[in-house]
Amino acid sequence: MSSARIFADLKADHDRHRDLLARIGDIGSDDAKRATLFEEFRLDVTAHAAAEEESLYATMLAMPNLRDNARHSVSEHKEIDDFFGELADLDPASDAWSERFAAMRHRYEHHIDEEEEEMFPAAAEQLSAEEEARLARVFEARKPKELARAEAESAGGDERE
Repeated sequence: MSSARIFADLKADHDRHRDLLARIGDIGSDDAKRATLFEEFRLDVTAHAAAEEESLYATMLAMPNLRDNARHSVSEHKEIDDFFGELADLDPASDAWSERFAAMRHRYEHHIDEEEEEMFPAAAEQLSAEEEARLARVFEARKPKELARAEAESAGGDERE
């Protein structure tokens, strides 16, 4: 895979998300830190997904040979957001929460593996170094703004729908 900054930025976020998922999964259901770590995960994934859509995916949607991959990933972002809304309605100490979290974790890990193994390499083949650099700048500028937006919204409450 290309070592371009946009892909390095996205992969760094994915690695942080994998770590948070593992830490959340290792915490007992009676630990109050579980909800705090999950909220940290939710906020970062929400900001990451929005910034990724506004940078890499927006560009891929304009490229006929990458359009289907971008649409697929955007739909998976919506699935994860739906999980966030479901989890927000459950008690983090409940078995129901643990079951939904496990399902969401599996789905999200599949999504990021698919991006890293298939989508990013396909995009890297089609994008120029200049375009990759521009996308990194867009992503890096958008993510903090999207994080502030995510902090102001409730789980599953994406107003861009």
